[in-house]
Amino acid sequence: MFVATSRREVPLLGGDVTEGVVRVGDTVRRPTRPSTPSVHALLRHLEAAGFDGAPRVLGIDERGREVLTYLEGESGIRPLPPYAVTDEALTALAGLLRRFHDAAATFRPARDAVWEDGSNDDRPPELVGHCDVNLDNVLFRDGRPYALIDFDLARPTTRLFDVVTALRHWAPIADPVDLDPLQRDLRVGPRLRLFCDAYGLPPRDRRRLLDLARLRFSRSYVIMRARAAIGGGWARMWAEGAGERIRRAGAWLDAHQDDLHAHLV
Repeated sequence: MFVATSRREVPLLGGDVTEGVVRVGDTVRRPTRPSTPSVHALLRHLEAAGFDGAPRVLGIDERGREVLTYLEGESGIRPLPPYAVTDEALTALAGLLRRFHDAAATFRPARDAVWEDGSNDDRPPELVGHCDVNLDNVLFRDGRPYALIDFDLARPTTRLFDVVTALRHWAPIADPVDLDPLQRDLRVGPRLRLFCDAYGLPPRDRRRLLDLARLRFSRSYVIMRARAAIGGGWARMWAEGAGERIRRAGAWLDAHQDDLHAHLV
């Protein structure tokens, strides 16, 4: 379905990689990529399943861009507002991710579905996850997370991998030197426990969470370095220190492993 463009385009900023994203009225127009049909199939499934925390697919416009519904809210705000780092926000995010996973669990991708490459779990996929639940890709409304956006990196994975990805940014599992000022004094161990409790993560996954986080760090470093060699937004992120931040996060995790693990068992 083609959707015509007849209103002023307003650039939407905040994402790290995708360029050329604009708002047109109540819609968002974004460049397509090989994985777009697969992502659209996922989003349509989420709509049919009653999950209201993701954009709806409206079609393709006359310029070949995907057209999605525009969701009101705030994301990627720097410096972070106080409401973004509260326990209540973290609990709401865990609930949002769990509802997304429960809806996505019944999605069956086409056999020829194309997804973006990325770091992943060693275990067999359980569902198609978001795989990029960072600060830019969560929308807040009335001080609470209520929607996920930017499904470009969605791919088959495990629930735990998607949880780890979210906690990397929201607990956060990172060296304080790389964090927003309001995040630097957060007690990461209790926040890991709070998120896992709110999500309903079983004990077997909690015991494995930190090991998977470490695996994710090592694989993300290699993948981002390779993408940076191609150029574009990945090259910019690498030049701005993405690789060093991943290394520091891994070292911080190693140094705090025992304390963090004590909150997960």
